[in-house]
Amino acid sequence: MNTAVVVELQSVAKNSILGGGSRVENELLANLDKLHTTELGVERVKRNLNLSDTDVVAWCKDKTKNSSNIVRRGKNWYVHTEDAVITVNAHSFTIITAHKAKKKMST
Repeated sequence: MNTAVVVELQSVAKNSILGGGSRVENELLANLDKLHTTELGVERVKRNLNLSDTDVVAWCKDKTKNSSNIVRRGKNWYVHTEDAVITVNAHSFTIITAHKAKKKMST
């Protein structure tokens, strides 16, 4: 088989599994009860998003449940909300960080 064909088939297979399709989203949503973080993770999310007295895990769970844009790239999920992007480890369900979503430039 031609090398280019093999690479293309591998790319199609990988994207169909990891490319943000419903299978990946359902896996994260099905394990939402496992979502957790560390003390440093709490501090990082609060600092990056200017959250004060917020339960970070509950906040992330709520944002994830209501997100229509969950993408898996490599070992992480990226949950895109209207104002933030939450990064979650795909294997341990650990919230790694969250940061403000970049504003799209209008032309």
